[in-house]
Amino acid sequence: MELLDTVRERLRLSLWFIPGVFALGATIGALVLLAVDRRLVDEGQTLFRFGGTADAARDVLSTIAQSMLTFTGLVFTITMLVLQLAANQLSPRVMRTFLRDRQNQAVLGLFIATFLFTLLVLREVRSSATSEPFVPELSIWAAFALLVASIAAFVIYIDHMAHLIRASTVISTIGTETRAAIDRHYPPDAPDEQSDADRTGVGPRIGVVEAGEGGTLVAVDTDGLVKAAVEANIAIEVVPMVGDFVPAAAPLFLIYGQEPSEEASGSAMADRVRRHAWFEVERTLQQDVAFGFRQLVDIGARALSPGTNDPTTAVQAIDQVHDLLRQLVRRPFPPALTRDEAGTVRLIANGPQWDDYVALAFDELRLYGAGHIQVMRRLAHALRDLLSIAPAERSGSLMDQLARLDRAIARDFPDRRDRAWAETGSARGQGPPDDRGE
Repeated sequence: MELLDTVRERLRLSLWFIPGVFALGATIGALVLLAVDRRLVDEGQTLFRFGGTADAARDVLSTIAQSMLTFTGLVFTITMLVLQLAANQLSPRVMRTFLRDRQNQAVLGLFIATFLFTLLVLREVRSSATSEPFVPELSIWAAFALLVASIAAFVIYIDHMAHLIRASTVISTIGTETRAAIDRHYPPDAPDEQSDADRTGVGPRIGVVEAGEGGTLVAVDTDGLVKAAVEANIAIEVVPMVGDFVPAAAPLFLIYGQEPSEEASGSAMADRVRRHAWFEVERTLQQDVAFGFRQLVDIGARALSPGTNDPTTAVQAIDQVHDLLRQLVRRPFPPALTRDEAGTVRLIANGPQWDDYVALAFDELRLYGAGHIQVMRRLAHALRDLLSIAPAERSGSLMDQLARLDRAIARDFPDRRDRAWAETGSARGQGPPDDRGE
């Protein structure tokens, strides 16, 4: 399953897969329609009359092909410019949001499909000077239909990109994707086994599996590792967390067992368990919920930089972070230890805990937001709201963050009324709170 998810994520990030599917469909469609046209010509059917000569058909098809090539180049250029603008204005991490957009991929695919379909039809046009004159009239009308669809798609593409490049749209999209990742990895109905930290019976360390080439760990197949551990009667510990960068030849897995053996600690076992870890050049949301928080925090930090100075965008990022933490605050976190049916520890894999998410969400935004009154207000509101619903065991990190925020406000706002305004905390976007301490 993890392998399929990894392949699916790679395909979604590619700019060639959807256009490739469209191109394949155009090729099949052209061959089918040309065969139908030949059948209609043989039977003397005139239902789809083109009303022009073979030379006219060539001119029409050539014009369509040239226009589609121009459209394709224009769409590609616009997409690259949007990617560059988004990376500069928001964060380089958000480029994946644009690359994964299916609508953009479909528009590019439609243009390529129309161009390829038209070329395939054009090469079959035969004039009366040849032994077998042939004008594929149905295929020409199909090329016209693809042209009209392409023009409509281009208008929709421009409108879509104009909306997609807005900071609010990017932030909302990241929030939606992260909420889906939270639902996958932190289901609300999962048993709370976080207290299970008893490693009794794991045994001494008998081997180390090193990573091959360096890269970012994006997914680990826990089921496959447990199965391999059961068959070899060992326990496996994943050294890095998903989302960490692993240098080449760095420890990837630690092998534990009661007795060292060639089967458990040899190269064959190393190759087997190494296949259950996948690396990419950057983080993804496949198993890395913290990456969603990282993107939002980066956007907020970039908005608060002196070169940008856009605290309202930072507040929008804080709103999404607040909502994501609200989704997490009452959910059970998966245990670090995975046991087999007999209760023996087979896999040890640590992941981010609640305190880690809180620190990731607030530390940088509090520091970069120093002096921005609306940022301080929104951070204070988020922390107080989370404290109102957090279980007792998860309140400590929130109270610590609120204390740090109060000290930062006291330091950055010497005016009594400004300080009271910032400390009040509010979800209101306009105007002062009801009580400004006057």
